Amino acid sequence: MHTARFFEFMTVIVFMAVLTASLDAAPGITVNADQPGAEISPLMYGVFIEDINFAADGGLYPEKVKNRSFEFEDPMMGWQVIRESGAEGDVLIYQDDSDPKNPNYAQIRLDNAGEGFALRNEGFRGMGIREGVEYRFRIQARSAAGEISELRGEIVNSDGETLAEGSLSGFTGGWDTHETRMTAYATAEKAVFRIWAEGAGKLDIDMVSLFPEDTYKGRENGLRKDLVKMLEVMEPGFLRFPGGCIVEGYDLSQRYQWKNTIGPLDERVVNINRWNFEFDHRRTPDYYQSYGLGFYEYFLLAEDLGAEPMPILNCGMACQFNTGEVVPLDELEPYIQDALDLIEFANGPVDSEWGSVRAEMGHPEPFGMEMLGVGNEQWGKQYIERYKPFVDAVKEKHPDMQIIAATGSDATIFPNGKEEIEFLWKQWRKLQPEIVDEHFYRQPEFYLQNVDWYDDYERGGPKLFVGEYGAQSVGVASPNNRNIWETALYEAAFMIGMERNADLVRMSCYAPLFAHLDAWQWKPDLIYFDNLDVFGSANYYVQKLFSLHTGTHQLTAEIEDAPQIDTETQGLHASAMLDRESSEIIVKVVNATAQVQSTSIDLNGAGEIGEETKVILLTSGSLDDENTMQNQQVIYPEESTVSIESAQFTYDFRPISLTILRVPVQ
Repeated sequence: MHTARFFEFMTVIVFMAVLTASLDAAPGITVNADQPGAEISPLMYGVFIEDINFAADGGLYPEKVKNRSFEFEDPMMGWQVIRESGAEGDVLIYQDDSDPKNPNYAQIRLDNAGEGFALRNEGFRGMGIREGVEYRFRIQARSAAGEISELRGEIVNSDGETLAEGSLSGFTGGWDTHETRMTAYATAEKAVFRIWAEGAGKLDIDMVSLFPEDTYKGRENGLRKDLVKMLEVMEPGFLRFPGGCIVEGYDLSQRYQWKNTIGPLDERVVNINRWNFEFDHRRTPDYYQSYGLGFYEYFLLAEDLGAEPMPILNCGMACQFNTGEVVPLDELEPYIQDALDLIEFANGPVDSEWGSVRAEMGHPEPFGMEMLGVGNEQWGKQYIERYKPFVDAVKEKHPDMQIIAATGSDATIFPNGKEEIEFLWKQWRKLQPEIVDEHFYRQPEFYLQNVDWYDDYERGGPKLFVGEYGAQSVGVASPNNRNIWETALYEAAFMIGMERNADLVRMSCYAPLFAHLDAWQWKPDLIYFDNLDVFGSANYYVQKLFSLHTGTHQLTAEIEDAPQIDTETQGLHASAMLDRESSEIIVKVVNATAQVQSTSIDLNGAGEIGEETKVILLTSGSLDDENTMQNQQVIYPEESTVSIESAQFTYDFRPISLTILRVPVQ
């Protein structure tokens, strides 16, 4: 062989050998354990509740009667008149103009009860009734003529069997509240409630309620216990409420007005929910907001969860995906006053106007609100024009209040999104809100390919709140989206990127939170429920694990020879935190490849290692797997321990997995 050809040949062989060695090299993770960085915000992971997918009425708020005050656009929606043989009577709707907050009421006109005259309420896709649970039947009533002597409440299952019953009587010529309690003999997922009338005459009724006594913390107007427990075990750092697009409303008349959601239940103003008609594929004409779950209950829930309350208020703009209506600048004052009054309601003394309202509702101590969102997914110059006077007024009276500003929605799903977000960021660098809220609704690959999304963000300005995100397995708001393992695992990789930038990213939460399996508008969601049961999606367990294993300080986690899924996608991602409270190093690793990754780990500078390291593993056999009501733990955390003898060790990370190592250190 010619000498030059020989050396050329050998060069190719050596190059190929080096390339093969590089491809086959085992990955390594180096954690600089003795160089803690920024503190991890205790608010890093929270939850966001919006009344979408029947999350409130029919969900968290366990009232069984739909349209209990006859205030829907169709006042008899949810109700049906039953006339058995020989019954003669009807139900008419009247309005009382002296009661603008709750003007409608129903009048039962009964000439002859025959074999039975009743009003039937269908509930929220039926009524979930549990054996042994006591239910309170309550109604406001007054006698208008004659004598209807009794109203008998009856809970009936889908087979027509009576599960519980109780009677009310003693009606007078003035409005009085009557109540009785009944205990269910059996369980039913889709029961209905019937109110049988006895006697003859006219009886006005309003605020018809069937409410379980078995609520979270046993409160009279409490929340559905099993749903709140799903939040409680996440230990969220904050609670963002009440939205979301319902803050804005389809137009300003339908916006969320917090003052209409507090006080006695019969003084809360029923409002149409914008998700009633948002999607042609999921139109829901019976979706209204009774506000039984209102701002007081949200603050109370945040307190119960040990979470910081984060209310979001309308800033004079309706949803820009709908009408985009804006209030004229010279008419903005009532919106600003609502914000000032809310701060007083949350934090003011009991002798202040709104602090006294809070105290009368049962909470004399302040709620300690420290954050306020100005608008939800707003953008454009009109947003800045309203943001400035809004914030100026708040800061003048409450200089320590942290303001959350928006960047519109995801840049990929609103008009000229990229340009609008760039415009807003220029404004925020000038105006310096404490926190800027960013949203991401994209397909799973985005989250895996953009773990470094925040690496190059400008420091020294506003902190970041990733206020809504969720991988869309098919497309944004597609009814075919699923919470498959791919979406959850790739979100976990993106969250690792947020942790690696925890000096900048201070808060985050998935959205939406809750979805009724029979009444949803948007998929995917974090937690699914029906009238009796609840389960967490794969994404829920990712969120829960990140929230429970946060740590107190950043550590660097450098990866060498990371495997590649393709030329654009790295297959192994890691973050590390020091937990000074438990004296542990927490290492989170996402292995997005289909192979075991035998990885060397060097906890550089860690000192002496404790005897047992806790391992939390979340994985499944296929990226297409998902949890369902029938199979709730297809993707579910597994906990174990391993013995590690030194700060340098090797760990085999399972294919398509999230692994959390909690290594005790001195």
